[in-house]
Amino acid sequence: MERTIAHQLLSIGAVFLRPDEPFTWASGIKSPIYCDNRLILSAPKARQVVENAIAARVKELYPQCEMLMGTSTAGIAHAAIAASILDLPMGYVRGSAKDHGRANRIEGRMPQGCKVVVIEDLISTGGSVIDVVEALREEGAEVLGIISIFTYGMQKGLDRLAAAKVENHSLSCLDALVDVAVEEGYITEEQKTDILKFRDSL
Repeated sequence: MERTIAHQLLSIGAVFLRPDEPFTWASGIKSPIYCDNRLILSAPKARQVVENAIAARVKELYPQCEMLMGTSTAGIAHAAIAASILDLPMGYVRGSAKDHGRANRIEGRMPQGCKVVVIEDLISTGGSVIDVVEALREEGAEVLGIISIFTYGMQKGLDRLAAAKVENHSLSCLDALVDVAVEEGYITEEQKTDILKFRDSL
């Protein structure tokens, strides 16, 4: 699964690897990798593979799940498609409450005690998805876990998820991705080592 998803992400250009010309993340970190999983939505073959994989993991790991909740904004479409495959209700959590109407932060009808799985596109330090988990818990949801498309596997993110007492299951990860990237000629073995050193330094 990890290698299949990694291949799909590389083949559609959703992952950019530039060890010699780093990207600047929103946090200011200079990174040799940038992942844009929004591009999955405009690539039908990759989208089918990813969404079916999300649905399969929910069914396998959380058969008691009653609702999928997408993270805003990148997780919303993935949650909607997977929920359709699974015939489950779906909603999403805003980054902040609306300043008009009913001032909702959580969109979709979610009963008290609802067993929810959060759908996220990307996990780095884990801060944003944990914020979503906490918002859902505050509204009475039982968060069973998180299914994400990709994780960098940063220790900070792993520690934060553990502290929040929530488990994440990613379809693919950086380790699998750089292995496939070397095999398919996107990067060299030396560049792979540099990318993993970068990840492990954070």
